Amino acid sequence: MKNTKTIALIAIVSLIFTACGGGSDDSQTVSDDSQTTSETTIAASTEESSLSGSILIDGSSTVFPVTQAVAEEFTILNPNVDISVGVSGTGGGFKKFCPGETSISNASRPIKDKEKDLCAENGTEYLEIQVGLDALAVVVPKSNEWLTCLTFEELGLIWGADNAVSNWNQVRSDFPDEEINLFGPGTDSGTFDYFNEEITEELGGSRSDYTASEDDNVLVNGVSGSPGGLGYFGLAYFSENADTLNAVEVDGGDGCVSPLEALDGADYGLARPLFIYVAKSAKDIPAVKEFVDFYFETMDILVQAVGYINMPADKKALSLTAWTAFSGS
Repeated sequence: MKNTKTIALIAIVSLIFTACGGGSDDSQTVSDDSQTTSETTIAASTEESSLSGSILIDGSSTVFPVTQAVAEEFTILNPNVDISVGVSGTGGGFKKFCPGETSISNASRPIKDKEKDLCAENGTEYLEIQVGLDALAVVVPKSNEWLTCLTFEELGLIWGADNAVSNWNQVRSDFPDEEINLFGPGTDSGTFDYFNEEITEELGGSRSDYTASEDDNVLVNGVSGSPGGLGYFGLAYFSENADTLNAVEVDGGDGCVSPLEALDGADYGLARPLFIYVAKSAKDIPAVKEFVDFYFETMDILVQAVGYINMPADKKALSLTAWTAFSGS
């Protein structure tokens, strides 16, 4: 890759990304005053970069922490490149990507047929690149010490539109007589789509009487501030907020498993792939090409640093081969 002559990748001692949480604004622009703290930085430049331009990225709030972290490190090396990373949800991201408004789209699920059609209508060709794995976290407030595990059936009872239970003792008789307060992603979110496919699709879909937001920080605050709260979102947002939340183990039929165990390779029932989509029209733009190259270089370090799971080496190699062919490297 071309930029390796100006980059030295250094072992990370620790990384704390204060900008990793999804923001309430439509986009967040990476600049010199980005609030990234690290005991040792991931990238060190041996000469000043002449690369310039702008890169517009939007989409999944789940993938946002990874792409934002990559963008922050990339702009340390290339201060004349402006990168804007939006958080409108996977579906919202494709609504901008397919008409050509963005160069890269973050996605927590594969592109849907209707989105493929939208891209085709606009002449947008693209490459799908898997960047990691997520274990979707079902969470309750830290004060809730009695809810340790839920089965898929119980999650369906809580979230399915055909059920609409309102109290915890309706889920299990030994649960407290307490109102359920639900918080989850909106319908433009890939996380919503994934959860619906796994849990509620055959139960009339997801109930709609819950607090919905594409900003996962809103969901974090909602669950942590509600005694009867329950929510779900990407593992990275739980990891950042473990001081105010508990992760509920999930039983998909083979016993209760924590999402954190997925980090060590456990078979977790709500694990899913994470992607970026790169427009063919943007692959020849130097800043975009160098950014995606850099994404591959830093992927393993940063995916783990924000709390997700690295792809197996063979899958990453296949993705890199596809990108090399696509970009003409």
